[in-house]
Amino acid sequence: MDKKTTMENLAHAAYERGVFNGLWLYAENGKIVSKGAYGFRDAEDKLPMREDSIFQLASITKQFTAAAIMLLRRGGLLCLEDKITKYFPELTAYKDVTIRHLLTHTGGVPDIDDSEWLVDLWQKEKKIPPNSIIIRYLTESGEEPCFAPAEQFAYSNTGYCLLAEIVEILSGVSFEVFLQKHLFEPSDMQDTGVFHTRRDGAPSDRFVRNLVLENGRYILPSDSRKIDNYFEVSEDGLNGLDFAYTTIFDMLKWDRALRDGIVLTREEQQTMFTAGKLNNGEDAGDEERGGYGFGWYIQHDPDIGLIVAHSGGMPGLGTWYERGIDADRMFIFANTRDYEDVRAYWSFAEGMIAVARDKEPEPIVGIEDITISDADKSNWESFCGKYEHPEDEDFVVDEVFMRDGDLWINVILNGEANDEQGEVSFRLYPIGENTFGRKGGYIELTFGDGCLMYDDLICKKL
Repeated sequence: MDKKTTMENLAHAAYERGVFNGLWLYAENGKIVSKGAYGFRDAEDKLPMREDSIFQLASITKQFTAAAIMLLRRGGLLCLEDKITKYFPELTAYKDVTIRHLLTHTGGVPDIDDSEWLVDLWQKEKKIPPNSIIIRYLTESGEEPCFAPAEQFAYSNTGYCLLAEIVEILSGVSFEVFLQKHLFEPSDMQDTGVFHTRRDGAPSDRFVRNLVLENGRYILPSDSRKIDNYFEVSEDGLNGLDFAYTTIFDMLKWDRALRDGIVLTREEQQTMFTAGKLNNGEDAGDEERGGYGFGWYIQHDPDIGLIVAHSGGMPGLGTWYERGIDADRMFIFANTRDYEDVRAYWSFAEGMIAVARDKEPEPIVGIEDITISDADKSNWESFCGKYEHPEDEDFVVDEVFMRDGDLWINVILNGEANDEQGEVSFRLYPIGENTFGRKGGYIELTFGDGCLMYDDLICKKL
């Protein structure tokens, strides 16, 4: 397989289909095999995406936070088994949570992304709060621990904010400065740093603006009416969980710095690449992405061996970074705009990852590719009407109706049906007998005798 051409063809096809605006780089043994950039880095489509564009890593940042903790450990300033109340005595509800628990998402610390507390505070105080706000969140929000330490694995951005606070407490410098001095500069990552662009502005026009799709046009998340997009602004002062910005070339430098032991020793990296343990002896992590170590998911490919990886996501942004430890591979990918067709996007992204792992990619397939073009619409009117609402569901079909000869649904998202939750009407595409899909997700809806079935739910027609 010609990986260079295959990746280029995939990226071009995805760009033409409107599901890729971004850049990628794939390397083997430190040598670039394939790289490229498509689209624009601004809302006005005046600044073309460049291969040296500076983009937000989102949660890939967590590996830098974990690396900082390992450096402080090397210096004897902390132990992985330290209770976090040693640094935050006011967090009495988390008295048995350790630094190791935070690193592996096993501390039961509630995820600030699952709460609107920070959004409400930002809107009330009219300013983006600093990372230290995370202590107020845990003490004032009323959120309780999700579970006892090491009982479960549950991804918690809050935990990594606490780790960033620990870095500042023990080092005596800001988190941004610590990473710059001890990680990025030794790795010669000249275009990488922790920045808060919504609060402080972007240092140059090489910075990519993440854009969301709303009412048929691309806008900044800060201009959106969807409440889920408000996090993009309200969280901009936080650290540890996100807000490292970089280039594809700097991420290759980071890969080589790790392989050469410039920042972290091999033994330290091995510790980071080992999944945390739950109280029942199972590995922390999940079946889809693998075990979770310190800021890395851990996977084992039967052909190329150990792979450590992490994804990242923010409104208008999706990132992926993986390193083949045994095979000496590196792949970085960033998509910096929303997309309409989830199936098409993910088949493209998974295809790029497949190539990086020596596998032939599947063709890009979107909802329209699997739509039945000559579907029998004679019974569609009988599907229309109101349907009962299941409790405690984030996606609830409220009503089915016809529009311009097509079937549509009104949906209640996140428990609320209002404009701030964004578009709540979706067109349905016939993909089987009485079965439909939509562009915005993989959910399949099947109509039965006076009922609608989806996600193992059966909702009666009212």
